[in-house]
Amino acid sequence: MNHLRFLRYVDEVARAGSIRQAAERLHVAPSAVNRRILDLEDELGTPIFERLPRGMRLTAAGELFVRYIRGRTAELDEVRSQIEELRGLRRGRVSLVASQALAPVFLPGVVASFREAHPLVVHQVRIGDHLQALDALRAFEADLALVFNLAPEADIEVLAEFEQRLVAVMHRDHPLAARPSVRVRDCADYPLMLPNRDIGGRQLLEKFLVRSSVKLRPVVESNSFEFLRGCLYHGQAVSFQIAIGTVEDGGELVARPLEDRNFPHGRLVLAGLRGRQLPVIAHAFAEHLKVALQGLGQLAA
Repeated sequence: MNHLRFLRYVDEVARAGSIRQAAERLHVAPSAVNRRILDLEDELGTPIFERLPRGMRLTAAGELFVRYIRGRTAELDEVRSQIEELRGLRRGRVSLVASQALAPVFLPGVVASFREAHPLVVHQVRIGDHLQALDALRAFEADLALVFNLAPEADIEVLAEFEQRLVAVMHRDHPLAARPSVRVRDCADYPLMLPNRDIGGRQLLEKFLVRSSVKLRPVVESNSFEFLRGCLYHGQAVSFQIAIGTVEDGGELVARPLEDRNFPHGRLVLAGLRGRQLPVIAHAFAEHLKVALQGLGQLAA
């Protein structure tokens, strides 16, 4: 499959933006990479890269060609996965982009349970938002995405959707912790540690506030859930988190459901690139994810 190896040279240069950096990643000489690119450009009859003073940039023809390369590579991964299944080895690689809220508890547990039956499988998990997930799917850098509030896209196939609720999180010694549930208005009387506005949980909160007379004035905002959790140990603070992402730190922190009427629910979306045939093992992992989420009673209608 030497021809596929040479096509990978082009893909690496496109990703790195430099022949030298691509050669380092490929463990080959820069001259070999450059020579193969020149050969391909000669065969295609058009440049696939612009040679710039500070690197290489794909031409319009190059963009088309790289998409072809990544599609071929994905197809080869699928064939290899099927061959491994026939051999009974159950090897392979699963690549996933997931929302930050899933990283502390849910995903590690799902990966661990999947590995019990598939111990030879390698998992590549990136944490990112829905825009990064879309980019990774389209670049064939991820088999699957599991992210919040993914907007409909013509080239993205939704494999499953799961309902998600927002909860208030606080220290167990907080005055509100004695209640079985709380209202957003109750939380407004305490220091608020809120996720940034580009995070799904904050977007649900803002959607509710548009129709409410409650005004929230956060004293801390962050894109790090770990940092926000740390803030809850100080000054009777309150934060908000998607329920599946709640980490209670061995009982030090507690989560309380919001009892406000008509509070919006979020959507956790499992998706892939439309028309792409997933590797067998990635498909198996997608089914495993569905079962795990259905077991939490969170399948969307």
